[in-house]
Amino acid sequence: MNEQVSRVMAEIKKVIHGKDDVIRLTLCAILAGGHVLLEDIPGVGKTTLAVAISRSLSMQYRRVQFTPDVLPGDLLGFSLYDRDSGSFRFQEGAIYTNLFLADEINRTSPKTQSALLEVMEERHATVEGQTRELPSPFFVLATQNPFGSSGTQKLPESQLDRFMICLSMGYPAFDDAVAVLKGDSSLDLANVRAVIGVDELLQMQSIVHDLYADEAIYEYIVSLTEQTRDSRYFSLGLSPRGSIALMRMARAMAFVSGRDYVIPEDIHDIFHAVAGHRVHMNARTKAEGELLSDLLNQVLRQVPVPRVGA
Repeated sequence: MNEQVSRVMAEIKKVIHGKDDVIRLTLCAILAGGHVLLEDIPGVGKTTLAVAISRSLSMQYRRVQFTPDVLPGDLLGFSLYDRDSGSFRFQEGAIYTNLFLADEINRTSPKTQSALLEVMEERHATVEGQTRELPSPFFVLATQNPFGSSGTQKLPESQLDRFMICLSMGYPAFDDAVAVLKGDSSLDLANVRAVIGVDELLQMQSIVHDLYADEAIYEYIVSLTEQTRDSRYFSLGLSPRGSIALMRMARAMAFVSGRDYVIPEDIHDIFHAVAGHRVHMNARTKAEGELLSDLLNQVLRQVPVPRVGA
């Protein structure tokens, strides 16, 4: 594993026990410049993960608890009249930070959810006709309760597609649950050190962006994408943005693994996280009780794996 990433993971694992795959994939998304959606029940450590990542990577961190009364201006900012100067001054919203945690994003109104679309894609916000750049780097880490929970509403496909990956932390294993009980999350978070600076993170992102990928890797990703579109099990396959996410995440996984080139196994490692929230099973497939994870594994089996050397 890459030495820098290994040090970051060691810090995060002080507070997140037994979730190495979730930590690794989240760091891959950050290195690839993407956003992360964590879909899970409350209380499994989603917020703790976000805080630990921001501290270990020396990033500014802000959190908004999404409720039905949260307005777009709370996120993007608004003009406020200053009596002393007799003029309006701009009050920044919560998104002007490096890591923005949108907690329980599917509990707020569609209008507020869509306010995130521009900032997630363009890295800037337009308020009252003026465009303001966001800090660099900028990431959104959103959490949502499973659809059907009290007070939730489904995110639109256009917004889901803007999350590079979707993960679920799940319950801890027995030994990890014991370790959680023995610790104190607030004290453990205070012990998480900054091991990577923002400038170093931007440099790592630049390396990931330019990491070598053989022509066969590009063709392999396109073949996987087309397989999801042609499958009789899916009513909606991977979008072009999904293909780009596969490529960027594969490069990041190669970097995390300590290589300077991409291999097919990198794609296998990130395929479920990238594709799971983008493809839709059709009604017949759902009625037959098929599992999405099994269908995605079937896609991987049906597409021939290319031979790629260093």
